Amino acid sequence: MNKLYLSLVVHNHQPVGNFDFVFEEAFAQAYDPLVAALERHPGVRLTMHWSGPLRDWLQEHRPEFLRRVRVLVGRKQIEPLGGGYYEPVLVALPDADKIGQLLKLTEAVMEDFGVRPRGAWLAERVWEPHLPRVLAEAGIEYTLLDDTHFIQAGFAADDLTSYAITEEQGHRLKVFASSQHVRNTIPWTPVDQVMDWLRARADKPLPPGAPTRLIVVGDDGEKFGLWPGTTSVCWGDDTATGWIEAFFSALEREADWLTLLTLDEAAQTLPPLGRAYLPAGSYEEMMEWSLPAPRAQELSALKRRLHDEGREDVLSFMRGGTWRSFMAKYPEVNTLHKKMVVTSQKVHQIKKAKLRAEALDHLWASQCNCPFWHGVFGGLYLFHIREAAAHHLIEAETLAERALRAAESWAEVTTGDVDCDGFDEAMLSSDTQALMVAPAQGGTLVAWDWRAAGVNLLNVLSRRPEAYHRSLIEAAAQGTLVVAGQPLAFGGPQHAIVRAKEEGLEKKLIYDWYRRASLIDHVFAPHETLDAFYQSKFEELGDFVNQPYTAKTSKSRGDVILSLLREGSIRVNGSSTKVGSSLPLRIEKKITLRPGASELSVNYVVTNLGDQPASARFGVETNWGISGGDSSEGAYTVWPGGTLKRLNAISETAGAKEVAIVHEWVGRVVARASEAGTWWQFPIETVSNSEAGFERVYQGVSLVAHWPLELEPAGMWKLSLTFALVPASD
Repeated sequence: MNKLYLSLVVHNHQPVGNFDFVFEEAFAQAYDPLVAALERHPGVRLTMHWSGPLRDWLQEHRPEFLRRVRVLVGRKQIEPLGGGYYEPVLVALPDADKIGQLLKLTEAVMEDFGVRPRGAWLAERVWEPHLPRVLAEAGIEYTLLDDTHFIQAGFAADDLTSYAITEEQGHRLKVFASSQHVRNTIPWTPVDQVMDWLRARADKPLPPGAPTRLIVVGDDGEKFGLWPGTTSVCWGDDTATGWIEAFFSALEREADWLTLLTLDEAAQTLPPLGRAYLPAGSYEEMMEWSLPAPRAQELSALKRRLHDEGREDVLSFMRGGTWRSFMAKYPEVNTLHKKMVVTSQKVHQIKKAKLRAEALDHLWASQCNCPFWHGVFGGLYLFHIREAAAHHLIEAETLAERALRAAESWAEVTTGDVDCDGFDEAMLSSDTQALMVAPAQGGTLVAWDWRAAGVNLLNVLSRRPEAYHRSLIEAAAQGTLVVAGQPLAFGGPQHAIVRAKEEGLEKKLIYDWYRRASLIDHVFAPHETLDAFYQSKFEELGDFVNQPYTAKTSKSRGDVILSLLREGSIRVNGSSTKVGSSLPLRIEKKITLRPGASELSVNYVVTNLGDQPASARFGVETNWGISGGDSSEGAYTVWPGGTLKRLNAISETAGAKEVAIVHEWVGRVVARASEAGTWWQFPIETVSNSEAGFERVYQGVSLVAHWPLELEPAGMWKLSLTFALVPASD
């Protein structure tokens, strides 16, 4: 019988800001059992990667576990991999941060396990051709990608018998191809069938003189016990009766023809396939997820059709978008990313080494990949993960600002195309706050950092279509949706089953037609209702919500001022005017930020520029990224008379001048208006997929204050708003 080399690679990761109980469950159900299985099976050898956030948790909560892994490393049973410390997608980072993150994890591996890693795990296997240079400069000799990368570069599956060599400006890198087929079968397929497939690969003829074929499989460690249904499959009743035990036993039993190699051993002993220049991409599913929802649905349907027709020859050449497309798909991702780039420039200017190191650690923690993309579950849609990224980014920028400025109290305003959309943004910053305003998008406030609390007050995600929503709608219509509490039969990959955590979720699919930012200017009819607004089914009479405003910056006695103006129009349906006609209307808003003040002032002037009366309602929408929408504990709004409402309440309050948005551990934002108005409150909730099925996810709370707008020709109406930021200690 011919021989076969097999390299198994396990990637273990938990994102920055994840809940402690998730770390605990992942440890108990996946990480600890897998290491225990390796201890029982000394003949099984593999390569393993631990991300920095997970390593930090283990150091604090399970230091004895790391010592056990060190023993396995010492006896050459585990090869530890390097990578970016906080599991960033490297292509999205400035080069200095790429190298810094790689070196940080290299030093951690050396400290924990006593060896220097020569290979690196790439987060989500996101690849771009420039990476070999920075990886080589950080001392990395090889990495692992999916075989998808190679097939799209022109390789056939049978060609992938070893690693390939790629380069950038003469900097070499060895690249291994992970088998998508085996990744998709483990642990869903019986062990004997997996072994039969490997045996068939061993028996497949090779050209004369060719070395033994190598199969590489890289997969997530959480798959071995944490994913729904996998605990019983992988570990059975007592960890010794499950799939992993059977697989490890089979690997040891078949050692006469199947040799396990770590990636390092393979890189040092096997000859390369030759040169390969791989296109930008990731694994197959990621490139589909990065597309706009309609295109992703079309691609998925086309792939299914071709698969059913047996057209694998065509399928191998099909691909979706690239990882960077998420920054076009989700403006919230782009805002976070571009603020990170600006903050990185500031942090690297800090001259004091100790302070720079502290700021860099916060910066790098903010670069964890998870809030920058979304697939079939998790990522961007998880409020607490976005919240953690924003917190670390605010801490990094605040440290840099303090180091780079002589004055303790200051304020400034700058303009420039920060988010790279072709239009200038205005950045208002002070020692207490940092704001980003998008004049081209309705003059709206798209980021608002409260430095003292370390919170982005606009950590809100808009409700938008996702490609997987179709499966929810279809399953509900066909009666095949599995709702929480119903029996679930295990017979394959769990993500193939359409599940939901509650009844009627398909009716909660609400889509916004504009970004849920703040200081959004609305003009709508007096008869509009809270329910219509909540469902984004109201009729907007004006053209101000997401249309361009002109912007002018100024300073007055240290205050910085951003003046925004739009001369637009409103549709008029009154009896005294022609139905469907419009009236010209001007909206001016002036945002003032004062040095040292935990307050923001906004002054409005609305002017009727037409020759007929205007009758409507004027509203200002603010959206708040305050956590706690799924619980009444510690997070609520406070209305006149002391009435408290949960953040996920849907309610109307008339005749109010003031409301406080409270998170007891963070502080409160007190919004005050110069005139009493009617306020609508409702949660921004998305329907997204998760490991356990479709679920509603809180993404922020919306407050819309509105007033009667009755203006004669040339008439003016004025409004003043103030927002006071009060820390929890006050």
